[in-house]
Amino acid sequence: MPSGMAMAWLPCPLGTWQAPGALQAGGCARAPVRSSPKMAEAHQAVAFQFTVTPEGIDLQLSHEALKQIYLSGLHSWKKKFIRFKNGIITGVYPASPSSWLIVVVGVMSTMYAKIDPSLGIIAKINRTLDTTGYMSSQTKNVVSGVLFSTGLWVALIATMRYSLKVLLSYHGWMFAEHGRMSRATRIWMGMVKVFSGRKPMLYSFQTSLPRLPVPAVKDTVSRYLESVRPLMKEDDFKRMTVLAQDFAVSLGPKLQWYLKLKSWWATNYVSDWWEEYVYLRGRGPLMVNSNYYAMDLLYVLPTRIQAARAGNAIHAILLYRRQLDREELKPIRLLGSTIPLCSAQWERMFNTSRIPGEETDTIQHLKDSKHIVVYHQGRYFKVWLYHDGRLLKPREIEQQVQRILDDRSEPQPGEAKLAALTAGDRVPWARCRQAYFGRGKNKQSLDAVEKAAFFVTLDESEQGYQKEDPDTSMDSYAKSLLHGRCFDRWFDKSFTFIVFKNGKMGMNAEHSWADAPIIGHLWEYVMATDSFQLGYAEDGHCKGDTNPSIPHPTRLQWDIPEECQEIIETSLNTASLLANDVDFHSFPFDSFGKALIKRCRTSPDAFVQLALQLAHYKDMGKFCLTYEASMTRLFREGRTETVRSCTAESCDFVLAMVDPAQTAEQRLRLFKIASEKHQLMYRLAMTGAGIDRHLFCLYVVSKYLGMDSPFLKEVLSEPWRLSTSQTPQQQVELFDLDRNPEYVSSGGGFGPVADDGYGVSYILVGDNLINFHVSSKFSCPETDSHRFGKHVKQAMNDIVTLFTLKPNMKK
Repeated sequence: MPSGMAMAWLPCPLGTWQAPGALQAGGCARAPVRSSPKMAEAHQAVAFQFTVTPEGIDLQLSHEALKQIYLSGLHSWKKKFIRFKNGIITGVYPASPSSWLIVVVGVMSTMYAKIDPSLGIIAKINRTLDTTGYMSSQTKNVVSGVLFSTGLWVALIATMRYSLKVLLSYHGWMFAEHGRMSRATRIWMGMVKVFSGRKPMLYSFQTSLPRLPVPAVKDTVSRYLESVRPLMKEDDFKRMTVLAQDFAVSLGPKLQWYLKLKSWWATNYVSDWWEEYVYLRGRGPLMVNSNYYAMDLLYVLPTRIQAARAGNAIHAILLYRRQLDREELKPIRLLGSTIPLCSAQWERMFNTSRIPGEETDTIQHLKDSKHIVVYHQGRYFKVWLYHDGRLLKPREIEQQVQRILDDRSEPQPGEAKLAALTAGDRVPWARCRQAYFGRGKNKQSLDAVEKAAFFVTLDESEQGYQKEDPDTSMDSYAKSLLHGRCFDRWFDKSFTFIVFKNGKMGMNAEHSWADAPIIGHLWEYVMATDSFQLGYAEDGHCKGDTNPSIPHPTRLQWDIPEECQEIIETSLNTASLLANDVDFHSFPFDSFGKALIKRCRTSPDAFVQLALQLAHYKDMGKFCLTYEASMTRLFREGRTETVRSCTAESCDFVLAMVDPAQTAEQRLRLFKIASEKHQLMYRLAMTGAGIDRHLFCLYVVSKYLGMDSPFLKEVLSEPWRLSTSQTPQQQVELFDLDRNPEYVSSGGGFGPVADDGYGVSYILVGDNLINFHVSSKFSCPETDSHRFGKHVKQAMNDIVTLFTLKPNMKK
């Protein structure tokens, strides 16, 4: 049959058509009587084509495709070389590769000066080499000197690392009075700086960080009892004391032995169990219950063009990823850029997805990914991030996003709400994935999503702060980022980047792979780079020119059967019930900020936490177990620890505030006592002497040993009815709020931890602004996020009036 004829036409994945009689390798066959722009793009996607005809084989090479293959390979080899180079630099830190040459030259110089710096070791190496019989005397001397120099160099590196680890194990500086530093601490800081080397890379300090210590059982039990004393009735407390003391002398020491054994063997005795049992084994929805969100700048909207904002922000995210891949990000350090924090959580920021399983999920992380997946109006598009061996420029990404916005194709059956599977319960999603996404086009498309650098949603709604209606606009913005429509965010990806129709943006992040400060670091960079480095043209578009030669984004193809569509609808119903139950109130507090609080000689975090205790008591009429997230990243692979913010001292202060008989002086004295207690609890948590992670790990050990502990079981079943977290600002220098006071962050938030409690996130922005995010559930008749927000504002103002330094209150 002539090649120009065909009996039937079959659909081809690349959007072209294939004649059964035309055999082809590398792509779809060219149909001789049809042509379209999509077909041209498909031909560019393959390096060669051949068609079998009666006359023989017609071979056609695509030079453009060969060029792209070459550039892609070059890019991959560059990344491999950079990883190899960084591995060497990090492996020898705090020394440098060039220091090896200095040591070799120094040793060889002393040898030629007839001085033996090795105390006979070089001579022994020389005699060993002499047995080979292949080297001259001069060659043996050189080789012996080089081998000794290398050993000496490695020994010096090990000594410096160990010395730094010992120095970093000291945490006395954290308990010193604020603003006062002893001479011993100054000497210690100087030694840390000496052993820290110069120009550290992101992971340079990892091997020098100390291990998280295991507290003594009796100390943990004692601190636990102290924390629950103000929350329990007398009889309940006596009963709990008996359980705790019995545990401390009977089962506790046996469990502790196993835990210490793990702490000696594992890098961190908490983190792997925390990731697995708290996050990956959870079978409920990730949406609302686990994922959290980050908001855009509060007041500033640099452009209202959705595609343009996406172009700049996606490019900024990719610039950050490039720095991360090259380990060029500076490790975060405390105490005047002296004390390093662990950087391990950065490793899985990109190219990462949570994979559902029936009993437990897993985290899939790839070294690299060259595409993103974009969701818009129920369709999924694959967008390549590189062209001509380089990253797409902002205007080119805008062009690709605009092509998606202009695409008027309809969703395939089941495609529009597919992501609802990631929003519902985990077991149905795991079974559905195994049954319907394990082969064919469904597997290819799901792989494209899960192996993407990150996920992007082009939202059809308009969000953000509006002066005309700040409460409603911010609440709607928060809920949209937290759960959206339950099917337009891929909740399993490490993060979903969301761009709204009016140009506002935000993120929804999965929690298992890392904690909020890690995403916060990326997000600060993206907002600053978008506003101050990339910028926009006068017409609101990204700067630069479009590039018509870049192939269009590719629609992902799905074949979702009706049985799977029914599971999608079930997951969507589950997720919708959860999302509709979330009561959210996000608001800026601008009566005063951390500048005034610091002038009151008080920790800003302690101030806010005591205000939350006062607000909760006024809201609910009682105290409750309170969770504040702290970090343990002073230790290798550290994540978080709990600060139990409701203390006996905070309760005394709150009761004094609601007692008209108490004077301002008495209230202020109790406030200072409570504030100092809170700071002590926070410092203990940061230095490995917290309560909850230790008890959690003891409980895990008891389960492995098949031993029941009434004490541990009761402790771990206690609900956190007030869960709080401060979002830190880690790169203040990026925004320069003195020059750009309107470029303030909105922070981020999370859903309520308890069905009858509140979730509160806050960020202290600049000197005069604190943004709060309050969540609860409509289904609980006792909670009301807006009511609680009013109590928070009132509590903040009531506390600050205790000080003689009064704020200039804004109405």
